Amino acid sequence: MVDALDFVLPAELEAHEPPEARGRARDGVRLLVGRKATGEVSHHGFRDLPELLLPGDLLVVNTSSTLPAAVRLDRISVHFSTPVPDGGDRLWLVELRRRAGKATLPYQGGRPGEWIPLPEGATLTLVGRRTGRLWEARLSTEVVPYLRRHGVPIRYGYVRRDWPAAAYQTAFAYDRETGSAEMPSAARPFTPELVTRLVARGVLVAPITLHTGVASPEAHEPPYAERYEVPAPTAALVGHVRGRGGRVVAVGTTAVRALETAVDAGGTVRASAGWTEHVVTPERGVRAVDGLLTGLHEPKSSHLMMLTAIAGRDLLAATYEAALAEGYLWHEFGDANLLLPE
Repeated sequence: MVDALDFVLPAELEAHEPPEARGRARDGVRLLVGRKATGEVSHHGFRDLPELLLPGDLLVVNTSSTLPAAVRLDRISVHFSTPVPDGGDRLWLVELRRRAGKATLPYQGGRPGEWIPLPEGATLTLVGRRTGRLWEARLSTEVVPYLRRHGVPIRYGYVRRDWPAAAYQTAFAYDRETGSAEMPSAARPFTPELVTRLVARGVLVAPITLHTGVASPEAHEPPYAERYEVPAPTAALVGHVRGRGGRVVAVGTTAVRALETAVDAGGTVRASAGWTEHVVTPERGVRAVDGLLTGLHEPKSSHLMMLTAIAGRDLLAATYEAALAEGYLWHEFGDANLLLPE
């Protein structure tokens, strides 16, 4: 059986473009379902989601919009990740990437105090390393307006060409003051028509916001602080659904992180906002979430530890074995995975 935390991802299973470019609609991707109570794994289309959920279930979705967070220079690309807590609107965590043809690779250069000239006469000053890949850096102007003028969506080597910013927004994205460095991609397959069918089925939908940083945790680094908000109506609805025996299904690992940050020792989700460094592990478990709708994650990523906490190692291993055997597609433009308690 596949080790769900350490496996080899074949290159042919990486989604190179949005499903629309493959002749499918957004909700035309595949959906792999794993049920913890029985260990059953089954294959569906994403459009089957309303029939796979029960009336009274609650989907918790992330409303963060996606920033054009990459600024490309001649030799390197700067990926703006997240603001530094209490650092104002110019001090951010950034990742420097070396341009290699159409792809980028981690760039190990740079030194504290070095400044990097950017378009429009702006400068980025490296303050100090936060992790092996991330720098604290100060831009000479406000970051978010600057990115809206000069940034492009972050793209990694498995995506072979640029796609417009709209390809990186979900149906739930709300264009607030700040947004995510990378798309909260679990919600990408949703369409307004599918949401209408879910509501007609009696499935509830509630928002949280968590602005995601760059995917450095995929390189086995621990997650860092991200800004989040769990509104009071969402907290109350979670309590209502669970009190009536319904299931709370998070759409994406970001929704799990926000809810598990906001839950108290007694298992009640409270309205909450700020910065979270909460890491969901099998040892900590989950108290606010019953199921998860997500994408397929890379080997050894911290996200897989979260999935193990929700689904258990055996079900996760069976799910990923099926995904590999049946040719499911990985990454932000790939297929989806629904993990349910029953």
